[in-house]
Amino acid sequence: MSVKRFAILTDIHSNLAALEGAMDVINNREIDQLICLGDCFALGPSPAETLNVLQSLENCIFIRGNHDRYLLEKIWEHEAPSLEGMSPDDPICQGIVQNERWTYEQLGSDGMDFIRKMHIAHREKIGTFLIEFTHAWYERDDQPPSLDEAITWRNHVKLRYPEVKMFLFIHGHTHLPRIEQNGNIKLLCQGATGLPFDKIPKGSVAFLTVDEDFEWEIERFEYDNSITINRLNERKPPFYRNLQNTLKHAEIRNEF
Repeated sequence: MSVKRFAILTDIHSNLAALEGAMDVINNREIDQLICLGDCFALGPSPAETLNVLQSLENCIFIRGNHDRYLLEKIWEHEAPSLEGMSPDDPICQGIVQNERWTYEQLGSDGMDFIRKMHIAHREKIGTFLIEFTHAWYERDDQPPSLDEAITWRNHVKLRYPEVKMFLFIHGHTHLPRIEQNGNIKLLCQGATGLPFDKIPKGSVAFLTVDEDFEWEIERFEYDNSITINRLNERKPPFYRNLQNTLKHAEIRNEF
């Protein structure tokens, strides 16, 4: 069986400095396939610049995240927009919704065309390995699978792929690293490239190598997040003060 090497980005959230740092890491490695697990846009200060970089990437499979979907849906036009179960009356929810609108205006039609072409999920079978790449879950984009859900999924999928010995489910969305296993299914999340929530203010790139076995490696890289924090201050998109605090501390900080 030939070796296949993946590099994985996720949850960039319009953080251009983090994306550029991630690509510096990736460009120093030998890879066969680049995967982006979604939430490329919204929240951060540089959606148009992020779009330009992503459009320039070759051999990249883009998966749509919930924030990318909000832009297509124009969620701010809904009667009582709600995100991930938040109350539409919550000022945090309202701030994020307005940030989505600002991001949409920055991206324009080129950005929406780019998002429309994204995949819902991506599956690869390599030898006796089956890998499912999603933003959160193949049936939804705003909540990752529980271990019980993943086990049910594995039991269903293995009927179609009886030769598969190991199932890997790789997702983003949570902004937190995850390694969870039950028998021959393993759930993996690297955290976030552009907006980590694990109190480590570094970007994240994951590398997956599949051969006779598989290797999962997360590389945390330093970048100057003050560039993003300062750009938020210059451009002042909705919700920007919360995002400055979140970037600085690498955890959700919703102080107004």
